Amino acid sequence: MYVANEYQADKERYEHMEYGRCGKSGLKLPCVSLGLWHNFGSKDNYDTMKAMCFTAFDHGVTHFDLANNYGPVYGSAEENFGRIMENCLKPYREELLISTKAGYDMWPGPYGDGGSRKYLISSLDASLKRMKLDYVDIFYHHRMDPDTPVEETVLALEQIVRSGKALYAGISNYDGEHAREAMRIAREVRLPLVINQNSYSIFNRTIEENGLKEYAARDGMGIIAFSPLAQGMLTEKYINGIPADSRIARDGRFLHASDLTTERVEQIRRLDAIARERGQTLAQMALSWVLKDGVVTSVLIGASRPEQIIENLGIVGNTHFSQAELDEIDRISK
Repeated sequence: MYVANEYQADKERYEHMEYGRCGKSGLKLPCVSLGLWHNFGSKDNYDTMKAMCFTAFDHGVTHFDLANNYGPVYGSAEENFGRIMENCLKPYREELLISTKAGYDMWPGPYGDGGSRKYLISSLDASLKRMKLDYVDIFYHHRMDPDTPVEETVLALEQIVRSGKALYAGISNYDGEHAREAMRIAREVRLPLVINQNSYSIFNRTIEENGLKEYAARDGMGIIAFSPLAQGMLTEKYINGIPADSRIARDGRFLHASDLTTERVEQIRRLDAIARERGQTLAQMALSWVLKDGVVTSVLIGASRPEQIIENLGIVGNTHFSQAELDEIDRISK
């Protein structure tokens, strides 16, 4: 069991982590960040959550990523993280980078979804109460909202930052076109809109196809990638079938048995062989691949136990690929 007074010395905590600038801003993110999307809900074990947060922070993972409706139930991930902050991590607030989001459905009625000024400001106020914080470091609009002008959303983020309730603003699940429009408005009002959070993995190249990755590299917007393991498919877990304790078996909301086609399993096996040749697990190689060219600032990992975090941190300093490896990964996965 980890307890607060067993933290390593501050200097040692950061020695084996790499930090990169988020776009053209002064903000640095660890190359690996901890996402609290899964395994921090109302049905999960609090002591395990606490141990995962301590393990991450002890190894230089300074960034903890949440959203208003992470759980289940909605809000429970923020509430659990708030308990950990209040009881254990509060003395280290200046060393932590905490982000949350609003944009998907959160509460009933016309004001609990989307990108309106009403929803974003109200949601952040509620998130801060749940997490027992005065401010977050990054506040994101969680998704594009076709029913709300981008200008309204960006100006709401600007008001939030100006109020001191967030230090930086971000957008999530925006494609290249809408990210460019949001950034244009942000620059006009001098809003530090520094990061776009999107799904990206060997199996999901959407940000390459819709222009977002090219735009970010050219214009200096940071990218943080979620689902880098394709909901667990880019691990050894499913090579020989579906384990009883797997996400598919326990929670079929995001990954289904039908996703594991014969062709997909064969791709996983071939990618696993490349990873072994590199001296990595498949999960480590998949995370390294996301960071391979320096365009993605940080990769978000999820975990159900501290040991998974330690394994994933094995990628630090090992994100280089030969051109032959990259070509073979493309041939297998595309």
